[in-house]
Formats: sequence, C-alpha cells, structure tokens
Amino acid sequence: MIARYTRPEMGRIWEDQNKFSVWLEIEILACEAQAQLGVIPVDAVRLIRERAAFDVARIDQIEAEVKHDVIAFLTNVGEHVGAESRFIHLGMTSSDVLDTCLAVQMKQSGEILLGGLAKLRDVLGRRAKEFKTTIMVGRTHGIHAEPTTFGLKLALWFDETRRNIDRLKAAVERISVGQISGAVGTYEHLSPKVEEYVCAKLGLAPAPVSTQILQRDRHAEFMSVLAVIGSSLEKIATEIRHLQRTEVLEAEEYFSRGQKGSSAMPHKRNPITCERIAGLSRVLRGNALASMENVALWHERDITHSSVERVVVPDSCILLDYMLALLTDVIDRLIVYPDNMVANLNRTHGLIFSQSVLLALTKHGMKREDAYKAVQTTAMEVWRSGREFKQLLRELPEIKAALNDRELDELFDLQKSIRNVDYIFQRVGLDEQREKEKP
Repeated sequence: MIARYTRPEMGRIWEDQNKFSVWLEIEILACEAQAQLGVIPVDAVRLIRERAAFDVARIDQIEAEVKHDVIAFLTNVGEHVGAESRFIHLGMTSSDVLDTCLAVQMKQSGEILLGGLAKLRDVLGRRAKEFKTTIMVGRTHGIHAEPTTFGLKLALWFDETRRNIDRLKAAVERISVGQISGAVGTYEHLSPKVEEYVCAKLGLAPAPVSTQILQRDRHAEFMSVLAVIGSSLEKIATEIRHLQRTEVLEAEEYFSRGQKGSSAMPHKRNPITCERIAGLSRVLRGNALASMENVALWHERDITHSSVERVVVPDSCILLDYMLALLTDVIDRLIVYPDNMVANLNRTHGLIFSQSVLLALTKHGMKREDAYKAVQTTAMEVWRSGREFKQLLRELPEIKAALNDRELDELFDLQKSIRNVDYIFQRVGLDEQREKEKP
C-alpha cells in the first residue's frame, strides 16, 4: 500500500546523493564567483568544475573519524580535485552550505507538494460538479440540521485546497532564500557578490541579513503550512469516516476485490485510509511545533535546530506527499450513495424544515417567541411519536390560521433549500476552467 503512493522523486530530494550534489554545486558556484572577482585563478575553477566529485560511502568513512559532515565532504572532494581544492570553501562557513542546500531541498519539495495539491483540487472540483445537486442532510453537532448537497461539501474542500495552494506558494517563496555570508553573517572574508551569484544560479534570493544561519522563522512557517494542509486533509478524511458509519453510509472508501477489513470479522469494510490520513496529520502538527522550537537560538547560532531539522523537515515533506496521494485516490474513487442520503434526510420526518416554518409564521405576523414555541412544541412531539412534522403542524389551530396547505407544502420543498447552489458554485469558480491556478 505504501509503495503504491510513495513518489520516488520526493524521497530522492532528501537522499545523501542529492544533498551532496547540491553542496558540491554551491561550492563550485562560490568558486566561480570568487574567480569573477579576481580572488582565485580562473584556471583553478575550470579544474575544480572538471574534477569535483564525491563518494557517499567515503564521506561517511571520513565523518566517522572527524565527526563533522561538511569537513568530511570537503576532504573527500579534495581527494578528487587535488591541489586546487585549497580554493574551495574560501571564506565560507558550514552553514553557508547547509542552509543554502536546505533551502534548495525545501523549494524542490514544495514544488512537488504544490503539484499534489493541484491534483487533489482538480479531483475535488470534478466530483463537486458530479454531485452538485445531490441532496443530503446537513448536520451541526452531528444532528440533522437543514438540507444541503454533497456537491457543496466537495466545493468547500475544493475552495480550502485552493487556499492551501496559496499558502504553500507563499511559504515556498519565503524559504527560497540562501546565504553565503561567513562565520557570523558579516561577509568578513568574502564579498556579498559571491552570495548573490550563488543564489541566482540556484533560483534563490539572497537573505537580506543573516547571522551564521538563515533565521528559522522561515522554516517554521513552511512547516506550519504543511501542518495546516495536513489538518485540512484530516478534516476531509474525518467527514468521510463519519459518512461511512454503518448507521449513515452515505459515502464510502473504495473497497477493492480481495481486500480484507478485519482479521476477526469478515463482513467489515473499514475507512482505513481516511483513518491513516487522520492519524498522520498529528505527526505533521508535532513536527511543526518542533520547528517553532527552533526559532529561538543562542546569539548568532547554535546547533540545537540542526538535529531536529534532519528529522522533521524530510519526514514532513515525504509524509504530506504521501497523504495527498492517498486522499486524492480516496476522493477519486469515493463511492457515494444518494438513495441513502435521501433516506437519512427523511428520518426526522420533516423536522429539517423547522426554520422555514418559523420564519414563515413571523412573516405572517406571529411574534417570534410564540412562533418558536409552537414549532418547537410540535417538533418535540415528532421526536416522541415519529409522526410527520407537516401533518402535526396542520393540526395546530395557530398554524392553520397563519399558513394554508399550499403555503405549508412550499415550505417543505427540497428544491427551495438548494436554490442558491448554482450561485455558490459560480462564486467558487467551479463553473469554469481555472487552468491559470495550477502551480
């Protein structure tokens, strides 16, 4: 199951091979900038570009001795480059490489996640149109309220997914920032033009000001947005779980041939995918909290943030990518039961029109308090007896005096309840193609 929804391109971003490849490119670009400034020979940069290479196993071997990942990397690169390696990392500090690389990786991951959100948005939009006028009961506090449509539920999720796309775009832009500013961010041993050159080549903006590190509010924002997106996915998954309850059964996860629901009870068809999404969203929120704890560091830097980020940033990016794929598939293949929706809507014998009756009575001159009492008293009798709400209303003298049979029938018309669905869909933008919104 996991393999089916795991996109290898996301995992590769966080593998050592990609990380060291970005490190190497940062170091070479810095050398190119230094050569343009006349700090190091142009021929040396040409040789560095030609010879520079690394071996992950060799880096691990060196790091086991020196206990420093960047030094181990530079040592291994130096083994490939030779004498010209003395020009590599000139005036730089480890965080110049680490933080700029992390920005690249987070940007790469964010772009993949934007693609996943776009797919979810499109599936939600398509199914919203499919069930645009499929009437069901709306619920507040879990209790029947008034009629709505299943299409409106999907349209709501569609609109929220668009907001999440906007949030993530902003967060990706905020994290797409690099730094090559030296030991405490003062550029004492290299020109700011080196930073500008490297960042431009990597598709990043240079940080306006930094210490030895990029400030972690950027990372906390990115991680918080991933957590917000995860919470939206949990919201959708939780609704589907409720709708799949045996007593409700208005919608259901696709249950494939040969799938088993329980080791003990062969009849079971459980909403396991939505439950998995709901559970995993908690991990995203926990990781976001860990990122917020990274914002406050000592002076120009410490490294309490480093160990945390090596776990939570890759994990959250990979996890959200997986969750988006899961939910997109759930929505795409969701089984919907319109007949059950109608049956459930009718279970309260017309009580869902109580507000319509209340408002009609006040329009006919009855005091609101008196109208509310009459409607509520009748509604309580429906709960007790199971008789039809409309029939009981017809038997009340004060109702008969205010509303004739035709007017009462009109109040119980389902189409009246959903007459503004077209307007809502138009306002949401589901009556037109929105190709321009795709990341």
